[in-house]
Amino acid sequence: MQAQHPSSSESKATTAIAQAAGSTFKPTRPMLATAVIGAALIGYLVHKTPDARQRLEALADMAQTLGDLSERDAAVVAHLLAKPATLKGTQHV
Repeated sequence: MQAQHPSSSESKATTAIAQAAGSTFKPTRPMLATAVIGAALIGYLVHKTPDARQRLEALADMAQTLGDLSERDAAVVAHLLAKPATLKGTQHV
């Protein structure tokens, strides 16, 4: 596609927005599972609450049961859940 620009009499190339809108990215179920579990993992590591831990465990168990979580990713989640959740830098009085 060519467009005329007022600053020049030469034609310049333009990109079609319609082409970009037509090609949509469709993630696979394992990709979506990894993204959701990753978000839950970050939430757990930041907040370290029992609710965040339970959400991460439930999502990881569900994804593994459905076959959408690899053994390696499941092992990473299990390893992080095996560590005690303590807030660093806090003092108990």
